[in-house]
Amino acid sequence: MKRQFWPSTFLVIGLSVTSAALADAGAERETLAKIIHELNALEPLIKRAEANAEQDSRIRFRYDWLRQDLKQIKDGIQSHIDSPRAQPRLFPPLHGDYRR
Repeated sequence: MKRQFWPSTFLVIGLSVTSAALADAGAERETLAKIIHELNALEPLIKRAEANAEQDSRIRFRYDWLRQDLKQIKDGIQSHIDSPRAQPRLFPPLHGDYRR
């Protein structure tokens, strides 16, 4: 008799895991959209830092590279949100070093 309960137990567990996975995918997309929103909110800070930069400094921060990298990150996140089941795409490496 105990064996009769196993299939139903697995069915309940399987349905719970499936619905949780679907809920997590929606929560993931929502959180990723919030990340894009937060990255967009950095632009005023970047503009302020750029306006305060010393123009005659020997080593200057590359704000254009920072903006390019942030755009690439946002585009990658948006691509995942738009088609989360697609295969990962290759992106060129980020600059990473913002000094010249």
